[in-house]
Amino acid sequence: MIKVYGIKTCGSVRKALKFLNDLNKEVEFIDIRKTPQDCDKIKKWLEKVSIDTLFNKKGTKYRQLKLKELNLDDSSKLEWLCKENMLIKRPVIELENGDIIVGFDEKSYQELLT
Repeated sequence: MIKVYGIKTCGSVRKALKFLNDLNKEVEFIDIRKTPQDCDKIKKWLEKVSIDTLFNKKGTKYRQLKLKELNLDDSSKLEWLCKENMLIKRPVIELENGDIIVGFDEKSYQELLT
């Protein structure tokens, strides 16, 4: 089963869920606000994608926390991701084969999922 991590109000998450639904894929949705992901899960994702792919510099939370001013290195980014899941770029999709997709890009979804 495909697992989709995100929040229901995120446009990219909604697009991803619709795309997967249109393909009749079985999906488990995990709301990271209600079920925050721990550091172990985030480190597992980072075995598959880079920290810059997973760390959302364009989101509201990034701006609210004024993280741009801190010039974070990779270990600091990981620390922030672990304590503030809203800094995770959404959606994070775990495929059955263990691969990870971050964000919504219809072209790459077509290639990977169809």
